[in-house]
Amino acid sequence: MDVYDRAKQLGIQTEFVDGQGQRHVTDATALKIILDALPERNPTRLLDQPVVIRTGETTRTELGPAAALPVSWRVTAGDGVIGEGRADQRVIAWPADWKEGVYRLKLTDTASPTEEIPLVVSPPRAFAGEFDRGWLLAVQLYSIRSSRNWGIGDFTDLAALLELATQLGADGVGLNPLHALFDDKPADCSPYSPNSRLFLNPLYIDVERIAEFEAGSEVHKAAARLREGHIVDYIGVAELKWRALRAAFEKFKKQPAPGRKEDLDAFRAERAPLLSRFACFEVLRHKFGGAWWEWPPEWRAPDDARCTYLRGGDDAGEIEFVEFVQWTADRQLRDCRDLARRLGMKVGLYLDVAVGVQSGGFDAWNEQTAISRHLSVGAPPDPLNVAGQNWGLAGFNAAGLELQLFEPYREMLRASMRYAGAIRLDHVLGLKRLYLVPHGFAPDNGAYVQMPFEALLAATAQESMAHRCIVIGEDLGTVPEGFRDTMSGWGIWSYQVMMFERDERGAFRGPDRYLPNALVTFNTHDLSTYAGWRSFGDLKIKRSLGIDPGESDDARWHALTMLDEVLRNQQIEGNNLYSVAAFLSKTRSRLMAISLEDLLGVIDQPNIPGTVNEHPNWRQRLPVAIADIGHEIDIDALRAATQERALPRM
Repeated sequence: MDVYDRAKQLGIQTEFVDGQGQRHVTDATALKIILDALPERNPTRLLDQPVVIRTGETTRTELGPAAALPVSWRVTAGDGVIGEGRADQRVIAWPADWKEGVYRLKLTDTASPTEEIPLVVSPPRAFAGEFDRGWLLAVQLYSIRSSRNWGIGDFTDLAALLELATQLGADGVGLNPLHALFDDKPADCSPYSPNSRLFLNPLYIDVERIAEFEAGSEVHKAAARLREGHIVDYIGVAELKWRALRAAFEKFKKQPAPGRKEDLDAFRAERAPLLSRFACFEVLRHKFGGAWWEWPPEWRAPDDARCTYLRGGDDAGEIEFVEFVQWTADRQLRDCRDLARRLGMKVGLYLDVAVGVQSGGFDAWNEQTAISRHLSVGAPPDPLNVAGQNWGLAGFNAAGLELQLFEPYREMLRASMRYAGAIRLDHVLGLKRLYLVPHGFAPDNGAYVQMPFEALLAATAQESMAHRCIVIGEDLGTVPEGFRDTMSGWGIWSYQVMMFERDERGAFRGPDRYLPNALVTFNTHDLSTYAGWRSFGDLKIKRSLGIDPGESDDARWHALTMLDEVLRNQQIEGNNLYSVAAFLSKTRSRLMAISLEDLLGVIDQPNIPGTVNEHPNWRQRLPVAIADIGHEIDIDALRAATQERALPRM
């Protein structure tokens, strides 16, 4: 069997037409690497995908045409049997009284060995939220200036943002990913290229809030220097914070404040065994250097027994330090969640979840079955990226997730939802199919690998209901027919960006064209700010960097004219940011986001895709301190623009 036949059997799409109408066939060498990188999985005969049962609904599953009747089935959880039976016809009607969970379904017919697939019993839909409509203040946390932080926004600043958002009438604060990055590579600061999606970035810790920390004059002087300028000095911030965190930890070991040691022990139990593995990984990474697949063989995969051994040796202190740091970050973020609840916010924290992880990071080491380090998630060529895209991130694969009953995916959701009222899944299309590119190949030489879409939506609904957390899927661009309807049917909200909501003549669509269960915004962190868009600043910056902005000045003038037209049609005066906010407030969408950069009239955007060092991506600080933001914003105009969001919609 050649690689193309093998790929077809496993549901891998090796031929596609790109966004420019060009036909692509994946190179055989590239395809072999993709196949070899995925876990071994034999094609199934009886059922070709996991079974999904929604509680309260009758579920019937049709057996494959090759099934030799009768077919016996058994559903197990661990060593226990949940149910069993026999199908004498080609349809199995499942019992309606099973508890929610993920189980193993074993099927046997008269002609083949026993096959095993997951069976998911889930709520009918994800958590819907308990409000009519509201809005969020969208912020890059690192960009916050304050008179007390150490040159980067931190969790104490986040608390101040929540209070500011309440003053402005907002129902929560939206943040880019808070995922853990590599502590020894502070210059690699993209929140979308994490070491781990399961743990937090320690640079957001307010060290001075740690009970055991004692600040000296030199620390305050260094922090004051780091607060200067318009660019976050990640290297300087990391050096100062890690030194201070170690000092606080040393005092904690000798004389912890009352109740603190017990709380750390409770946190270890809450996050076991992942926390212990993460701490061991970080220690090993610093000890051995290089990629984890080049480490001594005994450490190239997680081993809880070896981690216990490591904890009992010379590295015990370093392991405890990593756990101490994560505990500190967790509790400070939890305090922000608690504050949002006291403030009566409808959403509170809205957190972003990256589409993948760095192959050399903890998640890829910890989960080598469901994540392949040899493949990168990307996108085929389209009009905006004619060469295709390789995001350099490792993503989940279907076979590995199914073998482990989707637990790695659910762990990621739990970590993200832990203190969030809403999360956004970046590139939610990846729940249905992922475009995977082998390392060393151009982005146009990848292949689409199908994912167990319904089962992942069911797992998402389980975690969403358990955490009472709204899930928003970033579904921008072209998606397969029926994708958004299926997502909506599971209660996953859409993500609508006004910049893209235009018809064939470039006219902006009216408020009635926006979905009710959606988050609506004018732009994203990868697009121009409103002030930059109106002033053509984004076009000028991209051209200065040698990047084709994909839009002419004439096209921009036309877009501005079209904006004026849609605002006038809604009897909205002017065309400033508050006018746009008033328009978005009129949409049916239950959530709206307004970025703090837009409210402050910032010209440059946080990130320009396709650049690394050419532009200060993820480094720019806001022009004013958080204590002064209220004086820079026309609060009365903002409240007037968003007043419909504060009222029930009839």
